[in-house]
Amino acid sequence: GLNTDYSRCKFAVMNPTLTYTLPPYQTMSGAVDIMMHTIERYFVAGSSMALTDEMAEALLRVVMASARTLKSKSDDYEARANLMWASSLSHNGLTGCGHASRGDWAPHQLEHEMGGMFDVAHGAGLAAIWGSWARFVYKERADRFARFGHRVLGLPVTGDDLADAERAIESLLDFFREIDMPTTFAELGIHPTAEEISEMTVKATYFGTRTLGDVMVLGSEEIKAIFTDAAQR
Repeated sequence: GLNTDYSRCKFAVMNPTLTYTLPPYQTMSGAVDIMMHTIERYFVAGSSMALTDEMAEALLRVVMASARTLKSKSDDYEARANLMWASSLSHNGLTGCGHASRGDWAPHQLEHEMGGMFDVAHGAGLAAIWGSWARFVYKERADRFARFGHRVLGLPVTGDDLADAERAIESLLDFFREIDMPTTFAELGIHPTAEEISEMTVKATYFGTRTLGDVMVLGSEEIKAIFTDAAQR
């Protein structure tokens, strides 16, 4: 596919009322994808910019609050407006500006293969694979995952980055469950065979010609392990 800043539109007319009738599952899938566009940029191996971090964390908190509101009141204008505005800000480069890299993006690449093989909504697929990815890589940037828990999820600072990082991962997965999003392949309704996992792995690496990720560089072995973990939970 084509991914370039040159394809960005000059302007967009955004009307939140047009999303009032969107089914809850699709609304929450959208909320997850909006979050992931920022989360992918947030989790980097290198340095990040302080102001950008603060903007990213605020956006994520607002998206979570809006999703919770929309679960019980689908025509809440403020929640729909915030979600729609966040959808633009989360994927125009703003929430990764000044970081050492363009982001991790492994969860997105893994989900693309899931979506290519199975009929799943993109955001729901991201929710189903993210936990397995996070558990696999978090020790490489436990400080970053811990900060995510403190600043986005409101978890207490204990001084133990590894423990705080683990709590952050589980807390985000709890939020996905709260908004009725899957956190495993089984919850997503797919049950890939070993052969299908191998096929997704091969395709994710472009037949062995690329690696994925930034927090941890993932080759075929690591990618297969993440897919397998999501399938076995």
